[in-house]
Amino acid sequence: MSGSSRARAGRTEAPKRDIPATGMAAPLHLGRIAALFGLLVVGILVGIAGALVQPAWFPGGLVLALAAAAGLFFGGRTLTGTQSGAMVPAAGWLISVIFLLGGRPEGDYVFGDALGLALFMLGGMAIAVICATLPRTPR
Repeated sequence: MSGSSRARAGRTEAPKRDIPATGMAAPLHLGRIAALFGLLVVGILVGIAGALVQPAWFPGGLVLALAAAAGLFFGGRTLTGTQSGAMVPAAGWLISVIFLLGGRPEGDYVFGDALGLALFMLGGMAIAVICATLPRTPR
């Protein structure tokens, strides 16, 4: 018996396991699409609410707005179990905040001062990245 046939004879075939795909490779189904769409809408609403609360009660409003964003991003991550669960509401949040930055032709815009705006934008984006890159939560 040659060396290669001896090595093949000693191997055992491992049983094939059906490992479900996760993350972006997971198959889309109606429940996941509905959950992500709902998270997008809630992300837009949290961005609008944060933009209104943040300049009104500075610095407490800023902390409240960032806590709401963190709760939404982490809750979306936990709900879906995927990174997209944190990134979809973060995208809705960012779109609404950037839309509100545009202002009006009269020169008015929603955000109060430059410091609060910078902390709100950078803090929200940092929280979104942190929640999206967290390791998987145990079930």
